[in-house]
Amino acid sequence: MRSFLYLETGLNIPNGSTFKKYSDGQVNAIINDMISVLETHKAPVDLSLIALGNMASNLLTTSVPAVQREALAQAFANSLMNSVKIK
Repeated sequence: MRSFLYLETGLNIPNGSTFKKYSDGQVNAIINDMISVLETHKAPVDLSLIALGNMASNLLTTSVPAVQREALAQAFANSLMNSVKIK
């Protein structure tokens, strides 16, 4: 099973929900679909990261209020760094 990147921000996204309320099943289903798309396109790691980074940027700029974007981007970056640390 994959490890998850969890955002511990307490920030609300526009629909009023918080980032802690999604089940592992919901997260896994989306991750599997995204992996399938990247595999279909035979995307190497660098292209995959570019696409995922652009998607994250797009989500932040189109779906998160401006006053919350920087804090959420920082929380995302911190969570990403924590998820790849060697334990």
